Amino acid sequence: MARGRRFSAAEVSVIAVAIVCLVGFPSVVRCAGDVEGSDVLVLTPETFDEVVGKDQYVFVKFYAPWCGHCKRLAPDWDVLGTAFKKVGSVAIAKVDCDAHKDLCSRFSISGYPTLKFFPKGSLSPRDYQSGRTPDDLIEFVNREAGTHARTSTPPSNVVVLTPSNFDAIALDPSKNVLVEFYAPWCGHCKSLAPIYDRVADAFSAEDGVVIAKVDADAHKDLGSKYGVSGFPTLKWFGTESKHGEDYEGGRSLEDLVTFVNGKAGTHRNVHGGLTGDAGRVPELDEIAKEFMSADESAKEGLLKKAEESAGKLTGAAAAHAEIYVKVFKSVLKKGADYAVKEGERISRILKSNAVAKAKETQLTLKKNILTSFAT
Repeated sequence: MARGRRFSAAEVSVIAVAIVCLVGFPSVVRCAGDVEGSDVLVLTPETFDEVVGKDQYVFVKFYAPWCGHCKRLAPDWDVLGTAFKKVGSVAIAKVDCDAHKDLCSRFSISGYPTLKFFPKGSLSPRDYQSGRTPDDLIEFVNREAGTHARTSTPPSNVVVLTPSNFDAIALDPSKNVLVEFYAPWCGHCKSLAPIYDRVADAFSAEDGVVIAKVDADAHKDLGSKYGVSGFPTLKWFGTESKHGEDYEGGRSLEDLVTFVNGKAGTHRNVHGGLTGDAGRVPELDEIAKEFMSADESAKEGLLKKAEESAGKLTGAAAAHAEIYVKVFKSVLKKGADYAVKEGERISRILKSNAVAKAKETQLTLKKNILTSFAT
């Protein structure tokens, strides 16, 4: 009789996992199909007893798809699932009570969402009735299961607004503020979230710009105050007006960055760097052009003209004008090739990536201004 071929170690591993999935030990291995786009196990009447009451602690959300409170909890429950994804002794799960009424009746579910914690080897759960933020939920499971899981949510430059800080931030007359009014259960809000985070990153070095958001489902009065009727709604609270101007443009990263630049007078690209126009003052550019082509005898007069023009400017333009005046003086003192040499020096520093963000901004502004003297 012919001998069968020998399987490699890798092939044996694949076959073993396949067998586990087929015979049904999801408490040991999470098989394909158990998870619907998240790290939360989806339990049905066929799989419930294969998971619950075995060798894992199981925290179950009994919910209905149409339930508003369930929709609000959904993203936080997903965060909880991800936090315990690699903790073998714990499973975070959910049961659709609309689809599986008998299973939910078995545990006397009468409202949604209902959260029940099943200890290892037990089908007698404990009701969970405490806070429902990701931190609250993670702390509870860690305490019950003796684990040390943590949320892996990365830090964000988006400022979170609530009724207690909204006026102080959004209505600050010195700040340009873009506010997203959102709801945690809103699909379009979830789609916008990673883009909005990148918008905040792009303007993180701009002291006068704030990218913020407010949960208008949790803080309905704020939404009503500013006429929010759908999610997400974006409103601009600029230094010139604090009424909350509706943003009705596109929602790509490029669209939003372009909008903020136009309203705030900033010059950021989508990566947070400065564009070539940043720092430039048209009237001083004209004087610089005339200065570089003038006779030495005329340059002192043009410097004075530049200083007078700079003295009439306000805000960011005034700060940029100070750089112009310093360059005028340096060219007078060090010669016409100063602008080119200084620009090359700054370029080398910027390419080294060895400077802090604030310093990078200042160097880029100066580099942009130097081009007015080098052309």
